[in-house]
Amino acid sequence: MFYEIKVAEGRSKNTLEQYRNNYEFFSRYLDARGIEKRVANIKREVCRDYIRYMREEVVRWEDHKYRPKSAQTVGLSIETVNTRLKTLRVFFSCLVDESYIFESPMEGVKNLRKEESNIEVLDADELRRLLMIPDQSFYPEFRDYVLMHLLIDGMMRISEAQGLRVQNFDFNGNSVTIPAAIAKSRKARTLALQARTVKLVKELYTENSVDFDTDFIFITNYGEQMERNHFRKRLIAYAKKAGITKKVHPHILRHTAATMFLEDGGDIRHLQMILGHSDMRMVQRYTHPSEKSVARQQSAHSAINKIIGKLNKPRKR
Repeated sequence: MFYEIKVAEGRSKNTLEQYRNNYEFFSRYLDARGIEKRVANIKREVCRDYIRYMREEVVRWEDHKYRPKSAQTVGLSIETVNTRLKTLRVFFSCLVDESYIFESPMEGVKNLRKEESNIEVLDADELRRLLMIPDQSFYPEFRDYVLMHLLIDGMMRISEAQGLRVQNFDFNGNSVTIPAAIAKSRKARTLALQARTVKLVKELYTENSVDFDTDFIFITNYGEQMERNHFRKRLIAYAKKAGITKKVHPHILRHTAATMFLEDGGDIRHLQMILGHSDMRMVQRYTHPSEKSVARQQSAHSAINKIIGKLNKPRKR
């Protein structure tokens, strides 16, 4: 019932898949604890025990085909736990709205606190090295090269980029429109692009048209729409070849581009519109000014600059 309601509300494919996965994980917890799957059995204590279960009992990547034993550690990350709690909140709030229950058992159950730490972004040299790795004479690597360009130039999410079709691009006006159907915010937005980025996208689509009948821009070499994890793995391999020691993932390109936008004097309100966030606090999570940038700002705007003239006057000895 919950799933059908969310489909009717127009939730995106990715969000619906996340609901399914997180519900399945919670269901496995109930089985492990011997709790019958009835809403009446889910109390606040159960939800809090679920947090302990995820942090202290679950083995990450257990039975995964490609993950080494060294990666199979006990306890899920704080981000993963909080994401799964978010699904439960949405689930039980829906049941309250539909009058199946009077109060959500997630009421009063808080997210795990995460220490604020600086998220690393790439510098200009690292971005250049990364873009130099793909062999553009080889179709899959040319496609990845174009996708990297688009993610950096348009500062869009990887899920948005991979859902783009040729009709979303204005090749004459050098822009792309993210349709509401694939935008995480469910609101369409139009982004200006550099002429070089648009030219690359057009070349890729022309290349796709030779062998495949599809209007998607980013497809696999057998003609199907490219998946997020497919690109993530390839990006990690490129970063390794480029000698980049930082943790590289598709979202770091968005982080990096947003940070560079601000450091170059871009307006944070305009950045909010480009990123597609309704809340300014969300924008600040994507921007992580470098230490050098902070030092430059402090040096340029230090109060001592206003009085330094007096200090530099010749003094009587």
